Amino acid sequence: MTILNPSNLPGQTEAKLLLGVDTCGPVGSVALARLAEGTVEILGQTEIDGRSCSSTLVTAIAELLKQAGIQLGLLDSIVVVNGPGSFTGVRVGLAAVKGLAEGRQIPVIAASRLEVLANIAGTTTAALDAHRKEIYLRLGDAAQATEMLARAHELAEIVPAPEQIAVCDEAAERLLGEVWPQTELVRVSAPTAADALKLCAPRKWEIADLALLDGHYLRRSDAEIFGEQTTGLHA
Repeated sequence: MTILNPSNLPGQTEAKLLLGVDTCGPVGSVALARLAEGTVEILGQTEIDGRSCSSTLVTAIAELLKQAGIQLGLLDSIVVVNGPGSFTGVRVGLAAVKGLAEGRQIPVIAASRLEVLANIAGTTTAALDAHRKEIYLRLGDAAQATEMLARAHELAEIVPAPEQIAVCDEAAERLLGEVWPQTELVRVSAPTAADALKLCAPRKWEIADLALLDGHYLRRSDAEIFGEQTTGLHA
C-alpha cells in the first residue's frame, strides 16, 4: 500500500478528501482520494479479504486514514459500492459507512459495481458472475442504464445483443461467449474502491439519504427464498 501525505500536496486547502469502500466481491478494498479542480488523485488503497471484511473493514479504514495523517472528520464525502455482489459484503460495507458518516455528518455517494466496471473498460455495458449460472448485467447508456439478474435463456431474448461488454471474471465471460458469440468481451481487472472514487468523486449532486440507502442486490437472499418455500409447505 502506497500512501501520499495530503499535507505535502499543493493546493490542499481547496482539495476535497474522499474515502472509498467496496466490499462486494471476493476481495474488498478501501481507498483514499484527493479531488482538486476535477482531477481525482488516489492517495492510497488497502485490499481486504471478502470473507473477513466484517471483522477487518473498520480497522482497515482507520489504518488507511492514520497512515495518510487524516482524521475522519476531514473527509468531504464517502463513496460506497452498494452492489451487486455478496449479500454479506454489501451489508457490512453499508453498515460501516453509515456508522462513520452519521456521526460526522459526512455525505455519502453510492455506486453500482457494474457501473464502476463499465467505466474501467470504457464501455456502457458490463457483466459480473452471480453464480448459479446467472450474471449481473448492465445495459444501456449512462443516462438510462438498466441492471438485472439474467440466465442464458433470458440473455438470448435480448435483441440486438450489445456490441461490447465489460467483464472481469471467467464465469461471466464464458456464459456471455456462449449466448452472444459476436459480442466483444472487454476483459479488465475487478473493480476496486479506487475505481469507484475515480467514477464518483465529482458527483456532488448524488448524495444519498442514509435512511433510505440500501444494498443494490438485484436478487433476493437465500433466507428470503427458502423462507417462502418453507412457509408454503406449512400453509
